[in-house]
Amino acid sequence: MAEQRRTERLDQPREPRGITLPRFDAEAFGRWSEGIARGMGTANFIVVMTVVIAIWFGWNTLAPAELRFDPYTFTFLTLVLSLQASYAAPLILLAQNRQADRDRLALEEDRRRATAQKADTEYLAREIAALRIALGEVATRDFLRSELARLAEELDEAGQRRQRLERRQQEKGSQRSTDAPGLDEPRDELDGDYARDAHPER
Repeated sequence: MAEQRRTERLDQPREPRGITLPRFDAEAFGRWSEGIARGMGTANFIVVMTVVIAIWFGWNTLAPAELRFDPYTFTFLTLVLSLQASYAAPLILLAQNRQADRDRLALEEDRRRATAQKADTEYLAREIAALRIALGEVATRDFLRSELARLAEELDEAGQRRQRLERRQQEKGSQRSTDAPGLDEPRDELDGDYARDAHPER
């Protein structure tokens, strides 16, 4: 009695009592059920099942009476087919549930990727808009061409004006030379040119 009181401690959780079911790997069982469901969903399974049932019928109908293990009405065959159906349905449902879980995970991953791609696309769109705004303030090739053409026209006009001025100066110089042919020498104070101009009568 004292031993039992010593083992029951209040600071420790109580061990569960009752029937303990055997533990199994759910992932391995799920893969096994998927393999069975995949095999039962093929044409080979239908053909093999049809051949087995035909042999069963033929043997239990045409074989001698002492060798027939399931005579008409084929009660054992009915039991086997019922057991197969009762196990096949849950296995197929388990495989479908696992496939639905995989589809859900794939859908969530696709949604996550679509969200990331949308965010990347919006970021790139904002960057392109910013580049367009920045490029709007930069001189383009057409703008530079128009400015260079305008400068070339202004330089041509300035050159033409300079040529006209040079022609006028040359014409004025030629007129002065014809008006005063003896004045090839420059006018200065030493020769008394300015004094002669002041008193022309002398």
